[in-house]
Amino acid sequence: MRAARWLALGGLLALAGPLDGRLVGPEEAGFGECDRFFYAGTPPAGLEAAAHLKVCQRFGGAERFATLYSGRARAPVFSAFRAPARPPAARAEPRWLVEPQIDDPTSTLGELTDEADAISSVNSLGSKQALSTDYVDPDYQRGQLYPFSLSSDFREATFALTNAVPMSPSFQERWYTNLRSLMERALTPQCGNGEDLYLIAGAVPSDRRLQDRVTIPAFVWLAACCAMPGGGWAMGFVQHTRDGDIIEDVMVKELEKLLPSNPQLFQDNCGETEQDTERMKKILEVVNQVQDEERTVLSKEDTRPLSSMTSEGSALLPPEAPEERRSFLGRLMGFITTPVIRLFQLLYYVAVGILKNIIYFLWFVTKQVINGIENCLYRLGSATISYFLAIGEELASIPWKVLKVMVKIIRAVLRILCCLLKAVCRILGIPVRVLVDVATFPMHTIGAVPIVCKDIAVGLGGTISLLFDTAFGTMGGVFQVIFSICKKIGYRVTFDNSGEL
Repeated sequence: MRAARWLALGGLLALAGPLDGRLVGPEEAGFGECDRFFYAGTPPAGLEAAAHLKVCQRFGGAERFATLYSGRARAPVFSAFRAPARPPAARAEPRWLVEPQIDDPTSTLGELTDEADAISSVNSLGSKQALSTDYVDPDYQRGQLYPFSLSSDFREATFALTNAVPMSPSFQERWYTNLRSLMERALTPQCGNGEDLYLIAGAVPSDRRLQDRVTIPAFVWLAACCAMPGGGWAMGFVQHTRDGDIIEDVMVKELEKLLPSNPQLFQDNCGETEQDTERMKKILEVVNQVQDEERTVLSKEDTRPLSSMTSEGSALLPPEAPEERRSFLGRLMGFITTPVIRLFQLLYYVAVGILKNIIYFLWFVTKQVINGIENCLYRLGSATISYFLAIGEELASIPWKVLKVMVKIIRAVLRILCCLLKAVCRILGIPVRVLVDVATFPMHTIGAVPIVCKDIAVGLGGTISLLFDTAFGTMGGVFQVIFSICKKIGYRVTFDNSGEL
């Protein structure tokens, strides 16, 4: 019996296989190998934040879906996946897993790991992600954004705590039922049997927290994009977690307005210009039917026995280990060991909590002491620096002052030299002029020779002209005298002759 039980356990572990959860670094574009789960290979724009982590969920050596996880809310922002219509996989017992690298980036565990195994090997486990102990509240369960019921193969890949948010049992049942109905009756049939269907399921956090750690969603949403050539479409669905609210159909643009930061879920709004309105009308008809069915269920919920409701919805909820397959010895061992394991886990968490509080207290006291020492050192350093700065300023000003005095002395000496030069120049002014005149005399003399020669020539010419004028004037005067004498002699001869007659 024991050997058979161990063989069965080994077969279950072999069936589970490795589940790799690779964190995509912020320097990498998109979600790495998981970009194929997004329309046109482009993740939603505007939903990422500093506290968000990109996880590419792998199982069985292949990528299964992509998750954007919020370390601050300890809950996923969205999970992107494909859900083509295929024969459902065999049921398997769930193993809720944690991602070691979210809390401990230096962890050598490169795959999702059971929480019990991660306690002793992962530092600060639970500092950024939810743990199974966060869901001890009976009013909430681990609700998968990517439901296992929509996974056609390797359903174990959806049982990651990075894919779960707190949901009440009734809301979880209604949400899974609605998604299954929409997928089987509307979304998959209207998109080529789901081969070209891209799905993004997300949750918008509220102000409430579970165990003061995990954020409870205000509503969950689903965005569907059909990229079938010639017949594509895009639809959005929202369901609030309040009791009595039914699922609502919205356009993708309206859904984006309801989400934080108003993101863009699909590139080009999933080919908005080429969408098939007829297919969207058929989808809306099915949505109306699903809404009517949900209203009917809600109206009868108060009068139906709890056992019947549980039996009808159990096929869509995460499976628990079937009791009928367990042997009596297995149930007995589980009954005995489970409280002990829980007790050890509780003691471990209590010890870790006490140790953390002691460390935090010591760190607080140390921090206060360090802050006091830092303040004293800062003030002492500031006073010392101010003292040395003042001395340095004075020392630095001495060369400048000496330089200013030297400049004034040099200016005074230069002024005295200028005055002496002026006096010397005035004393030597007359001899210098004489020397200049003597030095320039030959030049003036040589330069005056032509002028003197010219003046001499002009004087000689004037003398000769004067001589000619004198000669001609003298001759003219002689001739004038002679003429006057002859004229008088001739008058007398004429007068005498006339008397004789």
